[in-house]
Amino acid sequence: MTDEELWATVVGQAEAVGFLRSAVASPVHAYLFVGPPGAGRATAARAFAGSILARGTEGDDADRHRRLAGAGRHPDLVWVSPPGRALLVADAEGITVESSRSPIEADRKVMVIDRFDTAEPECAASLLKTIEEPPVTVVFVLLAEEVPAEHITIASRCVRVDLPPLADEAVVAVLVADGVDPERAAHLAVASAGSLDRARLLADDPTLQDRRDAWWSVPDRIDGTGAAVAVLVEELRSLIDDGQRSLTTRHELEAVDMAEQEKAFGTRGSGRRQLEERQRREVRRFRDDEFRFGLATLARRYRDLAVGGRSSAMDATARITRVGGELVRNPNEALLLQALFLDLPGSA
Repeated sequence: MTDEELWATVVGQAEAVGFLRSAVASPVHAYLFVGPPGAGRATAARAFAGSILARGTEGDDADRHRRLAGAGRHPDLVWVSPPGRALLVADAEGITVESSRSPIEADRKVMVIDRFDTAEPECAASLLKTIEEPPVTVVFVLLAEEVPAEHITIASRCVRVDLPPLADEAVVAVLVADGVDPERAAHLAVASAGSLDRARLLADDPTLQDRRDAWWSVPDRIDGTGAAVAVLVEELRSLIDDGQRSLTTRHELEAVDMAEQEKAFGTRGSGRRQLEERQRREVRRFRDDEFRFGLATLARRYRDLAVGGRSSAMDATARITRVGGELVRNPNEALLLQALFLDLPGSA
């Protein structure tokens, strides 16, 4: 794999790619990649690692370093993901020990710490010195959705690289290259909210338009009664359940593969706990994304109503925006929607 081919795997992040490619010649001790899921943090980390590990080599050797790193299989690319909901002090101890070990094949080692934003304050504090002053053969890459206040100190010791949500045009281009019809790709890009992972998942979902239509129709079906709201909420949640089937199918296949591996090699160190935790995170992320997509659709409908002369419609969009912000607290879905719909005006 050539350097151009490696970096071409990072979609729609030209500014970040340009910066990182120039940084390969003389990398510093630590980088912090910040961006939402689906924006390419992990892919960028693998590409950056591949370029660093191939530095100083040529020909087939360089291609091999890049190919293995791009696939996440290079022995000097150490990938650390929290086994549970958060990165713990025990994980930090393992990271420190691993950073002290010499590279195996390349002249450097790249250590990627995924979901660093979940690190408990004690974990982040214990990693501060390791990340601030690692061995000269180690480059740290921290991946995070955001930088919590308790991580500002450690973030200040890193070079920050932002990877924002992908532009719709970038998502469309990838989907079309995947064989998706251009018109459908455009709809998927809007529904994906800048996440290529979500766009590809939705590409196999024939019920997306049904969900969009259901959210769009909410103002027409609100009549001020709790009974109408209850029916709407149940319908929307059922549609989201239907949309989740593609993800559920993928998880079932992963579980079958895991069972086969455990049968062949035993359960010790199989990674079942990590798999189950990741799957739970993906389900939570899917449902959060679905609600954000639905609320954004609903807000657009009320903006259209406001343009048409409904003075109360703009107030409705503000209420919808506030509800979207509450999703980070993992609220009860049904209660959240019921409270919102009872507070929204109908279209009549």
